[in-house]
Amino acid sequence: MPVFVWEGKNAAGKKVNGEIDAKDMQAVFNVLKAQRITPNASKIREKGKGLEMEIKIPGFGPKVRSKDVVIFTRQFATMIDAGLPLVQALEILGRQHDNKAFKKMLLAVKESVETGGTLADALSKHPKAFDDLYVNMVAAGENGGILDVILERLSVHMEKAMKLKREVKTAMIYPAVVISAAIIVTAVLLIFVIPTFAELFADFGSALPLPTQIVIDLSNFAVKWWYLIFGGMISTLVLFVRFIKTERGKEVIHPIALKMPVFGDIIRKVAVARFTRTLGTMLSSGVPILEALNICARTAGNKVVERDVLRARVSISEGKPMVEPLSSSTVFPSMVVRMIAVGESTGALDAMLQKIADFYEDEVDNAVTAMKQLIEPLMILVLGVIIGGLVVAMYLPIFKMGSVVGH
Repeated sequence: MPVFVWEGKNAAGKKVNGEIDAKDMQAVFNVLKAQRITPNASKIREKGKGLEMEIKIPGFGPKVRSKDVVIFTRQFATMIDAGLPLVQALEILGRQHDNKAFKKMLLAVKESVETGGTLADALSKHPKAFDDLYVNMVAAGENGGILDVILERLSVHMEKAMKLKREVKTAMIYPAVVISAAIIVTAVLLIFVIPTFAELFADFGSALPLPTQIVIDLSNFAVKWWYLIFGGMISTLVLFVRFIKTERGKEVIHPIALKMPVFGDIIRKVAVARFTRTLGTMLSSGVPILEALNICARTAGNKVVERDVLRARVSISEGKPMVEPLSSSTVFPSMVVRMIAVGESTGALDAMLQKIADFYEDEVDNAVTAMKQLIEPLMILVLGVIIGGLVVAMYLPIFKMGSVVGH
């Protein structure tokens, strides 16, 4: 249904304006008159047309962020818990949102629900914002009549997932900063500083020390071919990023990532925390375990974990315990497997999974903090070795000349 922008005066003669969903201009007039508003005909226009038209460029414009969905979910849960009708809550949240893309999405969800569809079906039409986990939990909430409780659990789950994601980003940013700083400093010295020394040593009259000659040769190469060096580095980075996004790339890189020193341990702990949190939240919300494991596998973020979870799903479908395939996994520690086994045998698997998730989220936080403390001095050491090495190499001829003069 089109949205019309209007201006007019209310019964008190005060200027007012707003937006109305209506099938045509006449319907806008009828709605405003029913609200005792005198519309200004010249100021009523359909949004998105004429001067109101939005220019859309592919790849640009507002995107739906995880934070938007988390805030919406918590507000939505509060409104449903307060007894507000579903359609009205979606209308209010949609209208008040600043993000145009998310606003349009929420109003589309409202229209789908208004025409008789379920909320889960309406959300499933927008997978970029509402993934399988979200849709399945909402469906379970609708079927069980506990939508407000499910939405509250979803918001808590998403907030914890966002915190975990931030920790992972922090873990990856630090090494990137060290490498980038080292490359930039080295490039500046080789391209701008070393050539000055090379000119100074050109009339030295004797052979330069080997370290100095190597540095000067590297500098000459960097000055002459800098565009090929940087072009090659950027091309390699772009190709690597594209490769790891392919299925083949994931199959190759993900097992290697788990074996990396320091980072492998963090990646493993993140995988365990994500799996146990997601599965525990879904089971406690009434999602069938086979469907929950299928979703956990797809959202695992690592091919090794995905294979292990799918094996656990097959085990359960055959009437066997989930822990059998997990016990042979290289990702899940024996402590986690034993705790899951206890949860299965006592019928409190969802609560046990949440406890494991809490423990491993704290472990990730501690591991990232420890890594920061390790990398900060490492950064100083790396930069010191690079800069110090180049400086010493360039001053060797001066020291040599000083010793000759001294004799």
